[in-house]
Amino acid sequence: MRQRADHHGRPQPPLTWKVLGVAAATGLLIVFASWWAGPGLFGSAQAEATETVEATVTLPADCSRADAEETVRFELGGETRSGTLSGCGHDQDEQVEIAVPAESAPGLVDVQLAATAPGSHDLRRPVGLALLVLSCAAGGVYAFLVARGPRRPFAVL
Repeated sequence: MRQRADHHGRPQPPLTWKVLGVAAATGLLIVFASWWAGPGLFGSAQAEATETVEATVTLPADCSRADAEETVRFELGGETRSGTLSGCGHDQDEQVEIAVPAESAPGLVDVQLAATAPGSHDLRRPVGLALLVLSCAAGGVYAFLVARGPRRPFAVL
């Protein structure tokens, strides 16, 4: 068997199943380590426990400020509460749906719009793992092609 050489004329080790097996095992190890690292690697696993309620905007904010916050009033557990909503552009006495943290202390509560509250039923984790698998496979194919070296061009008749 003739020893292969790269494009600089240096000898290359033969391409065997051991070489390919190490590349495949490394890719699988990366995928399993990512899976084992937990849900936080590709996105949060659990969203903070919140309760969705209707609120009334009591103090609207102008959108010309960078960190605009509005004040809202809502009912939670039978009592009227006030909260700060990071946002702008709502009108006085406009009704909005907000997500209130389940564990909230007395006083002003930091709330967010219910439509923007992160959930745990998203596709970030499975899509992230699928992309990781594809990138490992692509890296393995690239390593195979580099180790294989150039091929003779096909003759066109």
